[in-house]
Amino acid sequence: MTIASNLISAALTLFVAASPAPELPPTQPTPHVLAREDFSLTDRYSNQFVNDVFADNILLTLSYMSGQSQVGQKVNWDTVHQPSEYHFILQPGQSFAFHDQVLDEYKDSVVKTTGADFSSDEGFKSDGYLVGDGVCHLASFMNEVATEAGLKVEAPTNHNFAKIEDVDKKYGTAIYYIAGEKSMSSKQNLYVTNTTDKPIAFLFNHKTDSLEIVVEDLN
Repeated sequence: MTIASNLISAALTLFVAASPAPELPPTQPTPHVLAREDFSLTDRYSNQFVNDVFADNILLTLSYMSGQSQVGQKVNWDTVHQPSEYHFILQPGQSFAFHDQVLDEYKDSVVKTTGADFSSDEGFKSDGYLVGDGVCHLASFMNEVATEAGLKVEAPTNHNFAKIEDVDKKYGTAIYYIAGEKSMSSKQNLYVTNTTDKPIAFLFNHKTDSLEIVVEDLN
């Protein structure tokens, strides 16, 4: 090897030694499943028409929650019916409420709602009895999974006046919303609070005829 080659080799060695180590990507949290449940959208009610209204109102609520549907815009039912996935995260101390008329003790901790008021103006359907029928089922699903995950759950009004298929009656959650009627509406709401020291994710997986809900902590 020539002197010139030796000098070049030495210079390369010094350059490599002096080069900073490559930056590693930030560590991503590893999800840990706390609870998981799968709920059918085909057995919400024994009458097929009523069942379909319930299922549509459940899916429309999810669409508003995810931002796919927007207040003041016409509902695209083809999009609402498409299988989809959505998630939101609660940091420690933060709360979810099913709608925005909340009890006073949650007014500072609620960071997420469904973003809907379940009215015909927003595209919610009626089964001939009540516009928005079926949204109580989604709230009850969330109550069950959040409770199984060990989170703080408060549902002031139980849905014991009517059975909700696939859900134990202790998780039945009544939802009611009338604009300007906070004293009544806030007591027919669902409140879920992250009482852990880790971020908590709620995942919703709509799979055509069913809805899977998963609660994970992010280590």
